[in-house]
Amino acid sequence: MDTKFNKPKSFSEILDHTFSLSKNRFKDFFMILLILIGPVYLIQAIIQLLSGVSFFRELGSGNVWYEQILSGYAESEMATSIGANLGIIFIGLFGLILFPVAEAAILFALNHIRKNEEYTVGSVIKEAFSRFWPIIGSSILFGLIVFGFIFIPVMIISFLGVIFGFLHPAIGIIMAIVLFLGFSVGIGYLLTRWSFYFGSVVIDRDAPGFTRSWRLTNKRTWILMGLYILFFLIISTISFTLEMTFSVLLGKSVLLSMIVNLATLFTTMILSVGYGVMYFDLKIRNDADDIKDMIAEFKEPI
Repeated sequence: MDTKFNKPKSFSEILDHTFSLSKNRFKDFFMILLILIGPVYLIQAIIQLLSGVSFFRELGSGNVWYEQILSGYAESEMATSIGANLGIIFIGLFGLILFPVAEAAILFALNHIRKNEEYTVGSVIKEAFSRFWPIIGSSILFGLIVFGFIFIPVMIISFLGVIFGFLHPAIGIIMAIVLFLGFSVGIGYLLTRWSFYFGSVVIDRDAPGFTRSWRLTNKRTWILMGLYILFFLIISTISFTLEMTFSVLLGKSVLLSMIVNLATLFTTMILSVGYGVMYFDLKIRNDADDIKDMIAEFKEPI
């Protein structure tokens, strides 16, 4: 077993292990995402080209660079709205299917790494597809839960904000802010408790996995929420910086979309590895997997 997987980890140790694995196994993890998601992004680029988007540079009119970029965005949206919408629908439909499979393949790879087992990119992708229907079914169910948790509070906040706004606009705004913060914390807490359903479905073959996830996250919820927030900030910073930097040079072009999509694969890899490290840390804390593996190794004939 990988020694770093062999013991419970602190907040900083989880981060360190995540970035260490992402660096040392970058080729394997990124190749998994490239094989499964790359063709989808390629078809998206072809759709954009056919709809009239320039491959290298798409800038509009203007005297200075930022005016050209902003004008280019507006003109490109007007000229290629059909192609862009088709691309968004295509990515959404196939992403719903292939992104969970890619994340499952990375989880399987991490599971092999922690046990010091050999694996190939093809073998873990095959393992991921073996859990295809439980993964998709559980992910859709979790998505519906997320939608309900967002839609219902928004309606409540809007309704109460309007009601209190009739009394006084300032009261309505303050009430909306307080309710938003309260619902955000509550929803974040519940979704964190249930978010490790995915690892349960993939590794432990327990679908839909919500009950097991609730048990695994006991007494670790706030730390896990902090890790999720930190990963989100890191990923958002990387994505925003790359997109803004290359927008100056490339405008709203197909090449820019390809670079942004590659950055999305990179950040998805980091998040998937981080999720896996957190999940296996929870398993160590709750299931004593390290003891089970050492007993299994001890029983093996020499």
